Amino acid sequence: MVTLIARLPIVEGRMDEALAAFKALMPEVAKEEGTVLYSLNVEKGNPNTLVVVEQYRDKESLKFHSSTPYLKEFFEKSASFTSGKTEIVIMEEISGV
Repeated sequence: MVTLIARLPIVEGRMDEALAAFKALMPEVAKEEGTVLYSLNVEKGNPNTLVVVEQYRDKESLKFHSSTPYLKEFFEKSASFTSGKTEIVIMEEISGV
């Protein structure tokens, strides 16, 4: 299992735009065979930061997700509502329940 955590700082006043872009993206991600989890969250204590927790069956599934046209389209849109650098952490699961 591969887990990715992305932390996106959102420009003040642009959260609605960010949420709309994610709402358009998520149904497409849900169709991906290797996607186990794709969860959109707001960081507690920081309402202008979104955190996406993603889990994929394997590295190939993450690679497929990263190459999709709808994700590329999302990244193009996100340039208008993100501020600063998106932080991404990729982890390989050792054990889970």
